[in-house]
Amino acid sequence: MNHQQPRLSIGMPVYNAEQFITEAIDAILAQTYTDFELIISDNASGDRTQEICQAYAAKDRRIKYYRNDRNIGVHRNYRRAFQLATGEYFRWATHDDICAPQGIEKCVEVLDRNPDVVLCYTKTKLINEHGTILEQNYDENPLLTNSPHAHIRFRNLIIDSFSRRYRGQQLFGVMRHSVAATTPLLGDYSGGDKPFLARMTLLGKYYEVPEYLFFNREHSQRSSSKEMNSPYLRMRLFNPDTKGEKPVFPRWSVFLDYLSAIKDVPLSLSERIRCYLVLGTWLGKNKNWEQLVKELIKASVWSIYFSKHRQMLVQQHQAEIPSS
Repeated sequence: MNHQQPRLSIGMPVYNAEQFITEAIDAILAQTYTDFELIISDNASGDRTQEICQAYAAKDRRIKYYRNDRNIGVHRNYRRAFQLATGEYFRWATHDDICAPQGIEKCVEVLDRNPDVVLCYTKTKLINEHGTILEQNYDENPLLTNSPHAHIRFRNLIIDSFSRRYRGQQLFGVMRHSVAATTPLLGDYSGGDKPFLARMTLLGKYYEVPEYLFFNREHSQRSSSKEMNSPYLRMRLFNPDTKGEKPVFPRWSVFLDYLSAIKDVPLSLSERIRCYLVLGTWLGKNKNWEQLVKELIKASVWSIYFSKHRQMLVQQHQAEIPSS
């Protein structure tokens, strides 16, 4: 193993992760693929996360622990973990999910064999806080993100995949670092992972390993839990310094970043036009255009909409807001 520059970098952004992080790190260390570095980016945790991570780093030289001076927000911490990576391949890992021992090895093998594949992931099962597989689980309909046509991959991801519950786990697959580095990565807003995944699928194919080797944990403390559905609470996940004076436009941010991806990625003229048409279809799906209009209306009356009651709500939940 080349310890100077491992082939794979695993970035784990964490925040107050003491409940599950031991299990997550143990699962990574149990991988049959061993040529990796594990980069832990701690978002100024206030629990035992630092102590646990430093103990692991002292035992295994592949583990590198970094701590932010303050909470910089979820996706900025994801970007920091990526920026610290040195490997040819990259994978984000969370502190609460589990990857089966052969999961990473199978993904690396696919990327090694297929230069046109930019991201490889495995099938996913939902588990609870005890590790028990849940009855309500991921949609089994196959994706078409391995199509040779960029507009088909784009449509299948932003319309056929993201509209379904428990999708988007491609983010935790193994990707080519050099390709991901050409993108803006994850935006600082709710849903900021979607344009990144959409841009990646415009740049190349995805491949799904047909085995259940990734286990996504549902629990009350995760940042996507129901109590965080308010946009005014969620925005603090991505920008902890915000005080709510300015309106938030998460759906517009997704839409504009989709537009930017189509414009920026090198595509043939016909593929680019087809992608714009796909985005037009997206506007009419799942009331996306209505959500865009609603965000503009809210912005026009923001001082009223963001009342003292909502400011109080943010303040009350500030200490409870999870992050990564």
